[in-house]
Amino acid sequence: MKTEIIKIDFEKPLGEQLCSSAEIIRNGGLVAFPTETVYGLGGSALDADAAKKIYSAKGRPSDNPLIIHISEPKNAEKYCFTNDAYYKIANAFMPGPITVILPKKDIIPYSVTGGLDTVAVRCPENIVARTLIEKAGVPIAAPSANTSGRPSPTTARHVIEDMDSKIDAIIDGGGSSIGLESTIVMPKDDSVIVLRPGGITVEMLKKIFGKVELDAGITKKNESDKAPLAPGMKYRHYAPHAEVFLLLDSGKGEFDEKAVGFLSEKLAADPSAGVICFDEYMDKIKGENVFYFGKKDDDVEHARRLFDILRGFDKTNAKVIYATASDTKGVGLAIFNRMLKASGFNTIEI
Repeated sequence: MKTEIIKIDFEKPLGEQLCSSAEIIRNGGLVAFPTETVYGLGGSALDADAAKKIYSAKGRPSDNPLIIHISEPKNAEKYCFTNDAYYKIANAFMPGPITVILPKKDIIPYSVTGGLDTVAVRCPENIVARTLIEKAGVPIAAPSANTSGRPSPTTARHVIEDMDSKIDAIIDGGGSSIGLESTIVMPKDDSVIVLRPGGITVEMLKKIFGKVELDAGITKKNESDKAPLAPGMKYRHYAPHAEVFLLLDSGKGEFDEKAVGFLSEKLAADPSAGVICFDEYMDKIKGENVFYFGKKDDDVEHARRLFDILRGFDKTNAKVIYATASDTKGVGLAIFNRMLKASGFNTIEI
């Protein structure tokens, strides 16, 4: 299959540039498109066969549910049973990087939901994504546009690496502004359960809900055989080819000093070892495969850089990677979750 690459010119009308991609979606084909979180691999959410093509292109387990993307929050009424909690979330955060789990209507095939009676619904903020959905005239089912298990794509270049010749088209709309997948929540009475953290933080949700719960799988390995309620809950994700170890603070103080000592020791023993660390370590930690992902307190920058850095290691000779983690407040919780998943929950306390 020849994959068409469509480079968006933001000086020209978007609708005209997206006509062919919208037609591909309507006709059961697959198109990768940009969002504010990561690039998505899209097919019609009303077409059971299109969903099967998505799973096949990604090599994704079929019990890992897909998110359906809509152009306006109110359009969720057509595809699922909404409630007051949904509209609280929608009014506060949509369009934006948040996904809500709701009971599905029959119009959504089970191949989209991984066999579940619920469906994950999101209204993206990215104008290219929303225009594509509008032009297609159908909701778009889309996981991240990468080979299953690999780091998610935040640029069209990443998508091309994984999806060229596997799908019909790739829309190049520039880099993702957030760089991490959406927050996923499930309403529960007058509260919500966070199934996957993202750009909409726990602290932000607490401003509109009396109670916000965190699914245990956010920070602990999911050993359950049950089908996951949302993407990213069950399987290893975001992983480069090299083995990853995440450095954790033992709580005994002087983490930065200990981290610098630990990393220096590892690099002395193996100069090709990979390192992801804060900019503050730049003067002390140097090596051929050392990547810096921002100041220690800049979680927004960590989020933007993380997946690009993880992908970058696959172009190096590193066989093992050691990474420092962000604070778990705010967006830091989402970064910590992705790094745990990338490491397969391999952690080292220092």
